Amino acid sequence: MGSIYGDWLKAQREAAGLTQQQLADMAIMTRSYIAHIEGGRRIPSKEDARRLDRALNTGNVLSSFLPEQDVAVADYFEAARLLEQQAVMIREFALSFVPGILQTEAYARAVLSVGFPPASEEECDRLVVTRLERAKILDDPVAPVVWALLDEGVLRRVVGGPEVMAEQVMHLVHLAEKQRVRVYVLPYALGCHPLMQGMLTLMDFEDQPPVAYGEGLHMGKIHDSPALVRRLEATYDLALGDAMPLKESLALMRAIAKDYGYRD
Repeated sequence: MGSIYGDWLKAQREAAGLTQQQLADMAIMTRSYIAHIEGGRRIPSKEDARRLDRALNTGNVLSSFLPEQDVAVADYFEAARLLEQQAVMIREFALSFVPGILQTEAYARAVLSVGFPPASEEECDRLVVTRLERAKILDDPVAPVVWALLDEGVLRRVVGGPEVMAEQVMHLVHLAEKQRVRVYVLPYALGCHPLMQGMLTLMDFEDQPPVAYGEGLHMGKIHDSPALVRRLEATYDLALGDAMPLKESLALMRAIAKDYGYRD
């Protein structure tokens, strides 16, 4: 369905005599985003579809006939999920639990099963599938570049039991050893650090300005103000400078995995 929608968008754009760049400028998007939609690789959000309708003078066709997406995420995260798929570099900071794209299935299920109101088993399955689908961006051996800065509490908090934690911690280790992800730990001994107020994701793109995403309890927000994004990037860099180097971080994670019962 995504490719049919993309083909229709392309036909309408060409009928209007517009290039992808001209449509992108009119709809306040990027050319690559338009190309992804037309190629069936992306499905626009409702608001993006409305902007395309206005730019192409197609009434509400593009917004009314969006393909159904079997995607289960919180409403406030949907825009960030779409940006995550387009990013060429993702820098994560986690204070309480492993970032979604780095979670194992068992760990994700344990995290997603404790929400309120409680999710049914079927809904929990959908949430887990969506989270694992997000992690497929790591199937590409090169892009996006991913860094994970983890408070030591992320590794010490037992989510789902020792066996689940051992698997999760070693999953991070293996990703780092394959040089697919760089993982750094902010140790307890550091005390206070500049990112203690919550989680943060920084995303860089090939042809659009960087954005930051912050999340709290039942809320999340994308920040695209250049001044604020620069400030958040500087805060991340400051905390990264206090983290354990990669080699020492991996050694600590291996030791923690063994504490959970992991055996080579």
